[in-house]
Amino acid sequence: MAQTSESETQRVLVTGGQGGLAMACREAFEGLGWEVLAPTRSEMDVADSDSVDRYISGSGAIDLLVCAAGSIDDALLLKLSEDAWDGVLDAHLSGAFRCARAVSRGMLRQRSGHVVFIGSYSGFHPPVGQAHYAAAKAGLSGMMRSLAQEWGGRGVRSNLVVPGFLETKMTSGLPASVQQASLSKHALGAFNTPEKVAQFIAFLHAQMTATSGQTFNLDSRIL
Repeated sequence: MAQTSESETQRVLVTGGQGGLAMACREAFEGLGWEVLAPTRSEMDVADSDSVDRYISGSGAIDLLVCAAGSIDDALLLKLSEDAWDGVLDAHLSGAFRCARAVSRGMLRQRSGHVVFIGSYSGFHPPVGQAHYAAAKAGLSGMMRSLAQEWGGRGVRSNLVVPGFLETKMTSGLPASVQQASLSKHALGAFNTPEKVAQFIAFLHAQMTATSGQTFNLDSRIL
């Protein structure tokens, strides 16, 4: 993909700035000449509406939002605390809502923009012990489809990218048996990489400009 010219420079906001996918997005987008904002939690906490509004209101026009912030805290339902439930939904679903709401104000005014939600295979085929994570990711799918219709008349897009199992800091603590069980479901017998996912998001934003309301599964498991 060719680099953008100075007059075409895009400003991208990637949440979860210290995560593996966010860092891959930063590298990919900066390589294309885009301006990248990838705040850490101390700079913008997606669980805090004031923090989100304050950061985004001071960031200028946002052309692309990638909602990549998240966490995992797996537990069986009987052992799942309300704090753990709230924390996971806040990071993945409510946090994405707060960020999408904040950037949409400017996008709707400029009649252009794009929000990419990062989904999960678990949102479509939930495993045991991830009731809260699966609920959050399934919620993103519904929110994406609703927003695509709500925003479409103003030229603002909404899509969901399901990156697949990525070997990042968030998954590094999972037992080897869990990782192997996931790999066994991949028809190609290989995991995706954060770098490839970042490249796809850049392509989706810059080249597939008539695409909205869609779910893109990037690994070889069948949704």
